[in-house]
Amino acid sequence: MTTLALPDAGAEALYRPPAPVPTSPVRALLRALVRGERDLLSLVPREAYTEPLLALAARRGVLYVNEPALVHRIMLDAEEIFPKNDLMVGALQPLVGDSIFVSSGERWRHQRRMIDPAFSHMRVHRSYPAMVAAVDDHEAWLDAQAASGAPLSLDAAMASVTADVICRTIFSQTLAGGTAREVFHAFVEFERHVSNVDLVQLLVGKPWAEVPQPPRVLEACRLIRQRVDELLAPRLAMGDDQLDDIVGATITARDPETGEGFTREELIDQIGVFFLAGHETTASVLTWCAFIMSQRPSLVTRMRAEVDALCGDGPVEFEHAKRLAFVRNVFRETMRLYPPITFIPRVAARDTEIGGRAVRRGTMVMIAPWTIHRHERIWANPDRFDPDRWAPEREQQVPPGAYIPFGIGPRICVGAAFATLEATMILARFVRRYDVEALDPAAVRPIARLTTRPATEIRVRVHRRRD
Repeated sequence: MTTLALPDAGAEALYRPPAPVPTSPVRALLRALVRGERDLLSLVPREAYTEPLLALAARRGVLYVNEPALVHRIMLDAEEIFPKNDLMVGALQPLVGDSIFVSSGERWRHQRRMIDPAFSHMRVHRSYPAMVAAVDDHEAWLDAQAASGAPLSLDAAMASVTADVICRTIFSQTLAGGTAREVFHAFVEFERHVSNVDLVQLLVGKPWAEVPQPPRVLEACRLIRQRVDELLAPRLAMGDDQLDDIVGATITARDPETGEGFTREELIDQIGVFFLAGHETTASVLTWCAFIMSQRPSLVTRMRAEVDALCGDGPVEFEHAKRLAFVRNVFRETMRLYPPITFIPRVAARDTEIGGRAVRRGTMVMIAPWTIHRHERIWANPDRFDPDRWAPEREQQVPPGAYIPFGIGPRICVGAAFATLEATMILARFVRRYDVEALDPAAVRPIARLTTRPATEIRVRVHRRRD
């Protein structure tokens, strides 16, 4: 494994945002069991941050893979040996069925061919007006919160604005509509309580064993699918005369070989993926960005200086958002420390080998952006927040496959550019207008759910900019 000795002036002063302190495997297991909240981050042992390969003691076999070259091979999966992990698929299927997010092999390729036209609506120039309109409305709400001085949930605030962006992009309507708002709240319930990688099943369960979901999760999935169906109904009645948005492109999508479109159930599956992946991942990173900004006044000063110099008091235009290099680097560094998808588990579909190590069928192959992004053999000061590591002269030293917040290979997130531009614009407008006061920063710690989220919501007060 390549050691990346990046120079960073003043490293001793770099900030360490909240994260578990790595410990021995036994202590890590005890810590996770004591917390009793599916806290897989507390289960990660110290060796996962130092070794290129690490086997964990579990009935089914768990192999951590941190070597970038091996990660690249597994994620490319040219031989189709490493499909999506069965535990992750089982968690998501009640919500998104056998959609593009969980399918594998020819089924995935078939869906991808059909749905590719819908991805054009996530092109940054095309979607930027929807982003701006959503942030305009969100600023009006934040202004009212700042005037009242009332505490608010930072998590919910960021999830709301990104959900509104994606709702406008998918349905050409705002989140303010009652049905869209219900879908948003049900997604929050699903994300908080879904058993995606259950601790007990991970340690003692058999491969491909069913993991039952809590009733509240199944009810959230039922409600989401019902409400998405209600939003679809008037659009389906339009036939091929669709609005120019993601729903329209998905409804009119046809298999290039058979000419068949998606069934109604399949449409619900695919739209659920767009909504889940299109707002939840960005919201999680923005939550951590805003919290870090609340703890580092010098960071806010630098971000404001860049935004003020480029945009003045006027709008943050599309061309501005592309040129806000430091603001974008704050987002990228936050994604390094708090990757939106904490773990990308795969499963060995047959006996194979990884890095010269025999891997039996059913083994969970754990690709963990969380540990790769914090690995001591790859990064200098890996758990320190340093947005300047993305300056051009330093970024070029990052080994391929060492930074994978959007995945890698054929299943890399097609919304990466969309999310980066969206987040850069939101952060620029947020930092220019507001100061954030975290009410209990010492209590903030991350937990791995579907995304890397705070264990409990971060309560803050928002103030209008003071300087």
